Amino acid sequence: MMNRPRIHATTILGVKRDGAVAMAGDGQVTIGDVVLKHGARKVRLLHDGQVIAGFAGAVADALTLFGKFETQLKSWDGNLRRAAVELAKEWRPDRYLRRLEAQLIVADVESLLVLSGDGDVIEPDDGVAAIGSGAPYATAAAKALLTHTDLDARSIVEAAMRITADICIFTNDHFTIEVVSQEDATEGAEDAGGSVEGLPLSAGAPPAVEPGDDEEEDDEAEESAHRHSEDEELDDAEVD
Repeated sequence: MMNRPRIHATTILGVKRDGAVAMAGDGQVTIGDVVLKHGARKVRLLHDGQVIAGFAGAVADALTLFGKFETQLKSWDGNLRRAAVELAKEWRPDRYLRRLEAQLIVADVESLLVLSGDGDVIEPDDGVAAIGSGAPYATAAAKALLTHTDLDARSIVEAAMRITADICIFTNDHFTIEVVSQEDATEGAEDAGGSVEGLPLSAGAPPAVEPGDDEEEDDEAEESAHRHSEDEELDDAEVD
C-alpha cells in the first residue's frame, strides 16, 4: 500500500530581546514535491494580543492544539507557563492527541516555550526557539544576530527567516510576523481591569470640586439660618 504524501514545510522562529518577543512563520505549504500554498498563516495572537503562538505540522492537528492551548490559557487567566504545562500533561497520555503531528511555540513578554507531543515544555536559555523544516538554519542565524548586533527582536526574526528562506527548500519568504512588548502586556492588563504598579485601573477619579463650591454652600446655609432666626423673632413678637 502506497503511503499518502504528507503535508509539511514550515519554519517558525521566536526571539526574545529587551522586554519584547517576536515570532515569525513562513507561508509555504508543500505536499510531496509540489508547493500548494505560499501565504499560509502559521502564527497568531492569543489572549487579547498578549500571547503569540506558532505551529509546525499538519494544519488540522495544529488547530486542534491551538484550541486546547487557548482553553488552558483562559482557565489559568493568561498564565503562559501553567497553561503550557497543563497542555503537555493532557497531550502526552491522550491516545488521540499523541497521534497529532504538530509542534507549538508559545510566547509572551516573560517566556518563550516549545511544546511537543512527548510531553516536553522547553524554554531555551538564550531566548531563541525554532521548529519545523528550517529550524536549524533559523536558530543559527538568529543566535548570530542576537550575539553580534543590536537589532530588536522583530528585526532579528525577519533577517533570520530571510536567511532560512535562501537555504531551506521548504521555507519561503512570505512571512507572518507578530510582536508582543511590555507595553502590549500593560495595555492588556488595563483592558482587563487590572492594575499597574499597584494602582487599581478600574477605580475612577473622584468628582472634581470647584474651589468656590464649599464657600457658596456655607453662605447659603448661613442665609437660611439667618432667615429662620428672623422668622422665629417675628413669631415671638406676635405672641407677645
